[in-house]
Amino acid sequence: MKPAASPAIDWLSLSEASRVLGVSPATVRRWGDAGRLRVFLTPGGHRRFSRAGLERLLPSARLGRPSLSSAGLTPARLSRSYRRVSRGVSAELPWVLALSDDQRELFRVEGHLLAERLLQHLEARDPEIASDLLRDAASNAARYGRLAVSIGLSLSQTVEGFLRFRAPFHRELALAAQRRGFDAHETTSLLASAERAMDQLLVATMTGHSVETVTNGRRARRVAGAPGSRR
Repeated sequence: MKPAASPAIDWLSLSEASRVLGVSPATVRRWGDAGRLRVFLTPGGHRRFSRAGLERLLPSARLGRPSLSSAGLTPARLSRSYRRVSRGVSAELPWVLALSDDQRELFRVEGHLLAERLLQHLEARDPEIASDLLRDAASNAARYGRLAVSIGLSLSQTVEGFLRFRAPFHRELALAAQRRGFDAHETTSLLASAERAMDQLLVATMTGHSVETVTNGRRARRVAGAPGSRR
């Protein structure tokens, strides 16, 4: 890391860089340490990142590869697609009716973050960066699984909910490829990459649910065995 910075360059803090790239601060820190981002340390030991260097990693700057965002595939578009699907979900998944408005909002927010991370992963040209973005998405998926446990959903219900997230994503991905004019090879490669990523996210969701279930069980046993817990 460089100990000083040029005043002519626009430097951003770790949290600001995280917002620009749409990835976690831990990922930004890891990319800086690996030399993928231009970074220096302030006298107080805080990281600062070059805005120009950050913007070169954004999808619009990745030349030589068809862009999904240019075809209109954005997290906002996916959210609208999910809302359309959700209108018919209650009839097929009765447990959805038992969720409160706050609980539905939590799932909506987590689903939005998951879709955003997955889109960034699919847009990334650098394999290592793509891997980091998928790791971030897997963390979101594990949190989704833990959230499901906290509101009393079984593993099978959680998987059902995830699959409702998966289908619209693939549909919108295929439509974006069609609008962008991808050839058959590009479309097949994109959908295969999305399928592999989704498989990993489903495993992360199930793992998050299972770990939280075991943790809750241990906690309940400790409480039950605590002095004064029995009458």
